[in-house]
Amino acid sequence: QVQLVESGGGLVQPGGSLTLSCEAFRMLFTNYRMGWYRQAPEKQRELVATIAVSGSTNYIDSVKGRFTISRDNTKNTVYLQMNSLKPEDTAVYYCRAESLVISGQEYWGQGTQVAVSS
Repeated sequence: QVQLVESGGGLVQPGGSLTLSCEAFRMLFTNYRMGWYRQAPEKQRELVATIAVSGSTNYIDSVKGRFTISRDNTKNTVYLQMNSLKPEDTAVYYCRAESLVISGQEYWGQGTQVAVSS
């Protein structure tokens, strides 16, 4: 059974940094576009960033220049480096795998909490 396991969340002060990791198990990692999403309290889940197998990336405007998504295909892992964190970045962050081979197939991690507060 495919599993995505996130780690790296926590409490950080405004202006601080965190790196999230998402390791994939029992899947052919290079068959998937990977993404990070987040959901703040009482808000809809939103896309934060995606990365293709080739390494091309996309970001929402609010994190451009502050967040960096990357992947290591040899470790089946996708990362989200978050710098200059703001209180509005507080959310549960989820990892998503979108199949490039089977239309509509996707997997989600369980989420990791990021809290930005002084």
